[in-house]
Amino acid sequence: MLRLVFLGPPGVGKGTQAARLARELHLAHLSTGDLLRAAVAAKTPLGLEADGHMRAGRLVPDALVLGILKERLAAPDTRHGFVLDGYPRNLAQAAALAAITPLDAVLAFDLPREVLVPRLTGRRVCPTDQSVYHVEFHPPKTPGRCDADGAELVQRPDDRPEAVGTRLTVYAEQTAPLLAHYAAEGRLRTVDARGTPDEVAARVRAALPRA
Repeated sequence: MLRLVFLGPPGVGKGTQAARLARELHLAHLSTGDLLRAAVAAKTPLGLEADGHMRAGRLVPDALVLGILKERLAAPDTRHGFVLDGYPRNLAQAAALAAITPLDAVLAFDLPREVLVPRLTGRRVCPTDQSVYHVEFHPPKTPGRCDADGAELVQRPDDRPEAVGTRLTVYAEQTAPLLAHYAAEGRLRTVDARGTPDEVAARVRAALPRA
């Protein structure tokens, strides 16, 4: 069993790498956003409670997110382990997570801010099928138009320059202290997130704990 947490600022590519590693090693890929949406769609008691908060424009309380995560960790497909993507986000969540599952390693993806900002601000999304493009790294065949349906691509509010700066500041203030916490526990491994997805994936595999 391999129980992992992937941490890193927005745009660093941790979600892509988490999904890839989960496929390769037959681990469950757990993203809190996906878990919330699945619980809401399944209309579980916790999902219905979460839906009420989201419809009212409120953040889903930490205790509720943890409850949904705990239910998910009990599912059969986690028997080989899991990759938890983007959670915990602060020290309080780390303490709550430690109470429900041990961790084998925490991989922190590192990328300079001057690289992160263009990665985020250059993203464009198709409003119809939600496919993601990038003006520099993954441009559509026709500028500004989705390859699949020709819809005009949009920039998410979170990817606008002013919002990106705020997101990175929030990460530095709230999530970065987790690095010291997990380093003190001896679980932290830092992964250089520069380069191609294949190059980063190779560094991820090299950083995994040995059985």
